[in-house]
Amino acid sequence: MYADLAGDGFELVAAAQDTGGPEVADRYYAEANATFTSLFDVEHAVTALYDLVNVPSGIWIDEEGVLVRPGEVAYSKQWTFGTLVVGDDRYAEALRDWVAKGAASEYALDPEAVEQRLASTNPHRSEADEHFRQAVKLHLRGETNEAEHHFAEAQRLDPANWNYHRQPWSFDPENAGAKWRQKFEELEGRPYYAPADL
Repeated sequence: MYADLAGDGFELVAAAQDTGGPEVADRYYAEANATFTSLFDVEHAVTALYDLVNVPSGIWIDEEGVLVRPGEVAYSKQWTFGTLVVGDDRYAEALRDWVAKGAASEYALDPEAVEQRLASTNPHRSEADEHFRQAVKLHLRGETNEAEHHFAEAQRLDPANWNYHRQPWSFDPENAGAKWRQKFEELEGRPYYAPADL
């Protein structure tokens, strides 16, 4: 979708947020015929560092390593999954504008605006994230019972964070869809994705 931007100095880097690593996530890169840098973040370091709560999310970083836009829903076009409609063309258009104009783009945020967007509205977020990190480490060591406890604590402390739910659901693929559907139906009008603020 963005391959034509490479000549403008743009680089797309994908980081699969999955404790299963390449064994689980590599097939998605293969199906997409990915020609961009494709990473596997088994410890969810990107999710924690950039305060992500769902996937796919996009983060803009300029040539100087400065965060220009923090995580937000990053569909390149509108997608429909049953009754769920997400994304539109605006994100891709905004990204192209930024690549072309850099800091002069109306979509490039100043540091203060970035800081405001990164400010978590959940006072328990850091505690929840610590439980989630602990759960991931325990799961990777095969200590699944202990991991389940920490996953549950992360979900309790920050129930709106879909990443805290999605990862443990993936360990039970037969029931993952039903668990997602139940949580989705509990939204009761609240957005599955916060719309990109462009």
